[in-house]
Amino acid sequence: MRKGAPKKAAPAEKAASAKKKAAPAAKAASAGKAAPAKPAPPAKKAAPKAETRTALVRRARRINRELAEVYPYAHPELDFENSFQLLVATVLSAQTTDLRVNQTTPALFAKYPTPEDLAAAVPEEVEEILRPCGFFRAKTRSVMGLSKALSEEFGGEVPGRLEDLVKLPGVGRKTAFVVLGNAFGRPGITVDTHFQRLVRRWKWTEQTDPDKIEAEIAALFPKSDWTDLSHHVVWHGRRICHARKPACGACPVAPLCPAYGEGETDPEKAKKLLKYEKGGFPGQRLNPPQAYLDAGGRPAPPLGAG
Repeated sequence: MRKGAPKKAAPAEKAASAKKKAAPAAKAASAGKAAPAKPAPPAKKAAPKAETRTALVRRARRINRELAEVYPYAHPELDFENSFQLLVATVLSAQTTDLRVNQTTPALFAKYPTPEDLAAAVPEEVEEILRPCGFFRAKTRSVMGLSKALSEEFGGEVPGRLEDLVKLPGVGRKTAFVVLGNAFGRPGITVDTHFQRLVRRWKWTEQTDPDKIEAEIAALFPKSDWTDLSHHVVWHGRRICHARKPACGACPVAPLCPAYGEGETDPEKAKKLLKYEKGGFPGQRLNPPQAYLDAGGRPAPPLGAG
């Protein structure tokens, strides 16, 4: 062998190396399949595109327009004949249904038709009338207190200014806007539990504080829309977009809703979840507006009936 020439591998070493390389392939072939390929990494999903402010305003206003077509007769669901009755009924509606308030107030207003009458009432007698509304002792103090304030500070008249209304016992911004919008024709947004739930589902706001919700929603709509917007949203929340089982399959604004699918999406099953006139049941008011009756709505029964 010449000096510096590469050393040749022995025949035994070559055979062992070839056998080692061929072993995996032979094993796979004997099993009747090829060696498994390395799985490809999952494709990354594109992040959802953030909605622009302009797109949000357009979507919010379109939802309101479509709800206005579904509920052209939307109205406050408390029975009242004047601003005093609306104020008292709204205070009583806390922690109970409008229906229960409507079934209770006829006896209250028959006995105490004016603020002066209610301010001078015997508390125990008022409590007995208001017992069906729940929290009847606290509510008695509130309605008698606000009646006394109306008698002594406002000449027995309900004031038409927000800053005056919120000074009355038991009256907050929500109650004040109900009265201003429906008794005085002054626009306001009523942020009740239904309103809060829906505007968050629709991604109009992420706020949880009622005052901040009110401010953010007000900025999406012209002031002239505020009162009717409140009615449309509350009506939809009571009838279709329920808290626990929203009837997504029967929702007229489903294509515009980011939360579609949280509830029942099957149209037939969703129809069984509908409440009030959409499901053939009576509404909240014993004496609803004529437009509601003309549209097929049914008045609620009085307290103790059926």
